[in-house]
Amino acid sequence: MKANRATPSALEASEKLSMQQNAFVLLKEMIKQGRIRPGEKLLEVQVAKAFGISRSPARHALQALCDAKMVQETSGRGYQVAGRPKPEDVGQIALLEKLQISPSRQWERVYAKVEQELCLRVLFGSVRVIEAPLAEYFGVSRTVARDVLGRMQSVGMVSKDGLGHWFAEQVSPARIRHLFEIRTILEPEALRQAAAFFSREELERISHSLRYPDSGRPMQMSTVGQAETDMHIDLLSRCPNREIIHALKRTHVLFVPSLYLVDPNLTVPRDILETVFHEHLMIVDQLLDKNVRKACVNLRRHLEGAHSRWMIRFEIAAKSPFPALPPYLMEPGRPFNFRQS
Repeated sequence: MKANRATPSALEASEKLSMQQNAFVLLKEMIKQGRIRPGEKLLEVQVAKAFGISRSPARHALQALCDAKMVQETSGRGYQVAGRPKPEDVGQIALLEKLQISPSRQWERVYAKVEQELCLRVLFGSVRVIEAPLAEYFGVSRTVARDVLGRMQSVGMVSKDGLGHWFAEQVSPARIRHLFEIRTILEPEALRQAAAFFSREELERISHSLRYPDSGRPMQMSTVGQAETDMHIDLLSRCPNREIIHALKRTHVLFVPSLYLVDPNLTVPRDILETVFHEHLMIVDQLLDKNVRKACVNLRRHLEGAHSRWMIRFEIAAKSPFPALPPYLMEPGRPFNFRQS
């Protein structure tokens, strides 16, 4: 029996998903950088035309922005950018520069999906990665599959055992501690170097979103994921030292409980989240006050206390439904039936 393979329609859906993800990221960055201002409106047809995509991925990208609370659906047409608008911007159609979005290259598409799958799995156990079913599952050549695994090996995500088998090793408690140590050392320096590239509008938007706990509503895991992404991934990605960014990518497995293991019904204890949001807010407000040195000091303190909070969130997230292994992954020690490939 052959391994399940993505059908042509599934591959088209994957490319469409890539289009909407690219559109989402572009719009998100434009909002963060103040090129699209609070109060301005975004229209589905306008986004499709500006990015050279169909209306379906444009619609999904705008809905994703709405889910991230970066825009709000209006009673009429379109979405209004969240934040504190200037009176003259309210209701104005945002001006979008024309940027042609192209489908991602094959290895990038496969890498992103396998990375997400492995980051999730290694929190619970080691897994083998089988090259032939990987290529067949994503409808690519063995060369592309091998390229993906080689790139993952270069950042320590996968390794080869003595028999030449690819495997991803379970993240042990010791490694989790070591990853937090790396973050504690590198993230404050990344913040120091990146601070010159933040726009005031971007920082004000993050500051506004971090006041969400004051509403008294239940805090969902996806809200935590957005806060973590804003602070520890998006802001720090502006650091001009790419070696620091490359090293920090190895720690992104720590964001899995907030980003990938999400059940809409799971909520996080308010005392935990209020501490996290308060510390994030303090750092962002210090950046708004141009006190970069103090923001870096408080980011280090925040990370020093993050390990124990991470364990609590992980235990909550682990209650999410856990899907079966895809055909290109298997538990170590289990013999692989080559007739399946």
